[in-house]
Amino acid sequence: MEVDRRAFIASLGGTAAVSLMGSEAKADALEHWMEEHLDEQVAATQGTAPQKFPTVAELEAQIETRNFRRGTGGLFASNRGNVTKLPPMPKNPTIQDFFRLRFAPANHVLQSATRALKTGMSEEVILACLLHDCVLNLIKPDHGWWGAQLFEPYIPEKSAFAIRYHQTLRFYADSDAGYEYPDQYYRIFGEDYKPPAHIEAAYKMLRNHKWYMEPRLVTVNDLYAFDPKAVVSIDPFQDIIGRHFKSPKEGLGNDNSPSAHMWRTIANPDQPL
Repeated sequence: MEVDRRAFIASLGGTAAVSLMGSEAKADALEHWMEEHLDEQVAATQGTAPQKFPTVAELEAQIETRNFRRGTGGLFASNRGNVTKLPPMPKNPTIQDFFRLRFAPANHVLQSATRALKTGMSEEVILACLLHDCVLNLIKPDHGWWGAQLFEPYIPEKSAFAIRYHQTLRFYADSDAGYEYPDQYYRIFGEDYKPPAHIEAAYKMLRNHKWYMEPRLVTVNDLYAFDPKAVVSIDPFQDIIGRHFKSPKEGLGNDNSPSAHMWRTIANPDQPL
């Protein structure tokens, strides 16, 4: 299989992000990239034949065939070999340090925020796009709620609201806002998947909420943030971070906030207890 080297490096966040990765991480990333593009090439050779998506029951039957659980955060396991040793965090880490040393390459959220910036979204929405999936390094199920809890001591209320409920709204199309249900979700959750009761209840609440558009705009900018050729950086968002992210002088994880323990876990995922 021919590998587009420039596209592969760009998908990881550029040469700067790649330089921070160990050899095993690079090998894992390359394998993952090739797997994804192999699927695309196979699909292209199959013409216009309808896609076959798994059912919920078929996905549940796969659980005992894996040596990992799909809800594990990205820092805690590798689906393709051993994890790598992480670089140490600074004494008083900032959100930029976490992007550089724990969230990297963060290509997806940087693409999402870049699109939000280019399309004239509010700074609260841009910030939410920048942060909305970072908690996936810690945990995957209910990541909207986990993500809001991680960030809400430090960011505007609207941004935290958008992060919390983007998870809900991603399951519901809104053609007026430009959001369609992604085919990828049929693969991940099953073609007959129905959101659980707490998601349904949150959706009903959001439809009449004055801030409905904040999380909805995160889903819109989320949907179009998977371009393997995009070259993105955190640099354009430094001013927005400076205005809206209340970085503690002690450093994230050291400030005794309600989510400080979450930051410490992300900083030190190899601690046994």
